[in-house]
Amino acid sequence: MTDRKLALEAWESLFRAQHELFTQMNTDFEGSDIAQAEYDVLLTVTRSPEMTARLRDVTSNMLISQPSVSRLVDRMVSRGLVDKAPDPEDGRGSLITATEAGARQFRALAMVHGRSIAERMSVLDDAELKTLRDLAEKLRGH
Repeated sequence: MTDRKLALEAWESLFRAQHELFTQMNTDFEGSDIAQAEYDVLLTVTRSPEMTARLRDVTSNMLISQPSVSRLVDRMVSRGLVDKAPDPEDGRGSLITATEAGARQFRALAMVHGRSIAERMSVLDDAELKTLRDLAEKLRGH
């Protein structure tokens, strides 16, 4: 049986590490035209075939509610970062496609953010990074 005290200590340590890293990485978005939540939308969309993803897939990768994601995407449409169209396979769904401008802005910020992530994670060696990745996937139920 799992040691309850150890489980609580591990959870608290994981939570605090994630929070501290997240807070530090907020600086990556200062001075950018793309907010962190918009970056997360573009991350999902640009990684999808033809830079198009279903709204429900975008929502499943976000840490905010579906209505909040819908409002965020609508703001991104008005800013020219993404296009939104009805999903022909799901009458209630939408397809989100990165515009060329959105993809360009995403790629520029992804270079900065990727270096920032790598720098902050460099306190771990490759074996530790693989272990961390595998443990996090296990906790996520994969």
